[in-house]
Amino acid sequence: MKKNMSILITGAASGIGRAAAELAASLGHRVYALDINESSSEGLAGSFVADITDGESLEGVRSALESDGIKLDAIITAAGVHAMASLVEDDFAKIERLMNINLTGTMRTVNALYPLLSDGGRIVMLTSEVATLDPLPFNGLYSISKCALESYAQALRQELNLIGQRVVTVRPGAIATPLAGASIKATEDLAERTLLYKKQAARFSGIAKRFMGTPISPERLARTILRATTAKHPRLAYNKHRSPGLLLLSLLPKRAQCATIKLLLGKNRAPHPKTENKALDK
Repeated sequence: MKKNMSILITGAASGIGRAAAELAASLGHRVYALDINESSSEGLAGSFVADITDGESLEGVRSALESDGIKLDAIITAAGVHAMASLVEDDFAKIERLMNINLTGTMRTVNALYPLLSDGGRIVMLTSEVATLDPLPFNGLYSISKCALESYAQALRQELNLIGQRVVTVRPGAIATPLAGASIKATEDLAERTLLYKKQAARFSGIAKRFMGTPISPERLARTILRATTAKHPRLAYNKHRSPGLLLLSLLPKRAQCATIKLLLGKNRAPHPKTENKALDK
């Protein structure tokens, strides 16, 4: 790849995206930040406020770059959200929102900005360590979105490989970002509103911390993202800070996984539908 690249990064106003944008800019690359919030990082070549779930918003970014004659050497999709959910209780709008950001938002971004990608350019897609592992309870919605994103990345890789462009995935484990802190609060909120899993949801946070391990800084992950972006011969996927606990759990047969989780979280008798017919808070 070229020494000084033109790179667009989504989710660049905070967390992992911001760390990657700041590192890339410090190394002399021309960085274009895209986020639903204004990016305040120094050294950017450009910054766009846009919603990745809105096609018109993304088309506006493409038009602005095209009018300046910008071609991109790499597109890094780092935008994403996390949510804890009871899959049979939660408001479906919550499920749709997460999928719209983590999966279809990424797909919209690629479709809108792909015409700007140079010959030999690449797309670096952040999925998650859970994308290749069996899900945990209450984290299933997030896992579904990341597993689907991993499949999308492989399908896109197969297509773009035919014309000399690359798709690289980066699968981070626990990273010390506001998103990580929000997941703890999300678990507490789930324990308060669920009718089916009061005891289990209350226990889940502590269990999850043991499985996930100690988060690393986004700056450490940013270095991996930049390697995936700039390496002449990148790997197909980069794993960073994977959880040994999650890896070991996923090696078990699925029946054994269910038994282990039930042992750790305990079992509640579900409320009878005739006596407990309240819905979760929407």
